[in-house]
Amino acid sequence: MKFSEMLYERPDEEDLIRRIKELTQNLKDAENYAAARAVFMEMDKLERHVETMGTLASIRNSLDSRDAYYDEERKFWNEAEPRIEEYSQAWNVALLESPFRKDFAEEFGQLMFLNTEIALKTFSPEIIPDLQKENDLVMAYEKLISSAQVSFEGKNWTIPQMTAFKSDPDDARRLAAWKAEGTWFMENQAELDRLYDELVRLRDAMGRKLGYDGYLPLGYYRMERNCYTKEDLKKFRENVVRYVVPVAEEIYQRQAERQGRTYPLSFADAALEFRSGNPRPKGTAEDILLAGRQFYDELSPETSEFFRAMLDGDMLDVISREGKMDGGYCTSLPDYGIPFIFANFNGTQGDVEVVTHEAGHGFEWWMNRDRIPVSYGWASMEASEVHSMSMEFLAWPWEELFFGDEADRFRYSHLAAAITFIPYGTMVDHFQHIVYEKPELTPEDRHGVWKELMGIYMPWMKLDGEIPFYSDGMHWQYKHHIYTSPLYYIDYCLAQTVSLEIWSLMQKDHRDAFDHYMAYTRQGGSRVFTELLSEAGLTSPFEPACLEEVCRTAKAYLEAFPKDKLEKA
Repeated sequence: MKFSEMLYERPDEEDLIRRIKELTQNLKDAENYAAARAVFMEMDKLERHVETMGTLASIRNSLDSRDAYYDEERKFWNEAEPRIEEYSQAWNVALLESPFRKDFAEEFGQLMFLNTEIALKTFSPEIIPDLQKENDLVMAYEKLISSAQVSFEGKNWTIPQMTAFKSDPDDARRLAAWKAEGTWFMENQAELDRLYDELVRLRDAMGRKLGYDGYLPLGYYRMERNCYTKEDLKKFRENVVRYVVPVAEEIYQRQAERQGRTYPLSFADAALEFRSGNPRPKGTAEDILLAGRQFYDELSPETSEFFRAMLDGDMLDVISREGKMDGGYCTSLPDYGIPFIFANFNGTQGDVEVVTHEAGHGFEWWMNRDRIPVSYGWASMEASEVHSMSMEFLAWPWEELFFGDEADRFRYSHLAAAITFIPYGTMVDHFQHIVYEKPELTPEDRHGVWKELMGIYMPWMKLDGEIPFYSDGMHWQYKHHIYTSPLYYIDYCLAQTVSLEIWSLMQKDHRDAFDHYMAYTRQGGSRVFTELLSEAGLTSPFEPACLEEVCRTAKAYLEAFPKDKLEKA
């Protein structure tokens, strides 16, 4: 079935609540496990349908934020989901208290009970208005960013469309693009500050209403952190500063030398990795998708079946256009048994990384689409990012399909970016911890915190005020996760560390690395993150030796890379 043919129908909220209450009572009344299991399966089917309808509305709203119908549907879900949550939690309590809990655990595993206990810690009817307000603020931020019209070279451009200009090899044009985009952000600075200030104070209030000393404990529960703590992340951040930042500094120092620039670099110069221009994919968006099809065909029978189903169903929307929201994501439509990928191609190497990264997410769900309960289709956030980031590296032998004679430069760029990303992503997490520990900070204070952290995690970036917004130390407001998914971003860093481990295995034997990947992927979300890694024979990123080893291997690869391949002739 094509995506355009998928039927959306808003559920009747009262009828849905009645059905959840009925199933909850039936679970309580079940006289044996067979009866309880039958009710459980009915609830799983209902959850799949509700998730499908909500996701369809969200996708179609993000495809065109100007569409009045789906704008209203998104508002419906923003208001209805918190109300429905109250009754879903009653179901969770009944499941936890079921006399057949042991039977459920033997068949479906203990994780669903662990996650259910965590979910109960994130909600009370008292915070329903706050959840609705949070949804409204997040939607306002998304609409503001997606509505951006950046004036550049006599035309207006969306933010995704500006990306290619921001890495143009012409110095003057590249700098002008950065300044143009920065000017738009500065013009909208007051609204960006207002939205985030309201979100921080609202989330802090929700945490306190639930009995916590602020948002951080609630945020950890909302992120379903079930196998590591705040202290574990603090140690990870310390190891990033110890092992990763020095390697990243060397990468940018060599980049400055290639450009003949003074170190540290401006944002505009940091964006130009090679003097002759950053590697760009060959051909059109259609060419990139066809190259992706060949890659997945040759990688394995499983990946071939998956990607062909995505193409046949028009389940990838990748062209940037006016009204389309910024960013990229992969989500799932359980009723139809297939994922959906949303992206904004912009003519940069990121287009190829969408075909590998977001499809890595989709492949995980595809392999686990029939798992019960439906929540086991996706692993936890940090665990799921391993699938996507590792798939990017697994594509290395096929990069000529995407980049032609620039494939080697892409490989260098890709590995360097993986290393330099970890300090940035870790800084995002550190910033959010400070913000939610001190919700009373003013917008100006928050900008000051970001500037201070940049000196620790990104010493290669110059803050001189030349480029509005960016070199003023305000560019954290560009990262939508900070507004929409608090505390999420460290998941990318943990996963990037594991993906570098997969990359290290590839240097010895690509098939062995893929076997580890498949052993990890086939588990879906049936285990916690650290157990998924152990079962697949991979090392936890919380082990200092993991970061130390991948940094050593990557450093050696980058230093040995032939200099004559770093620039086009």
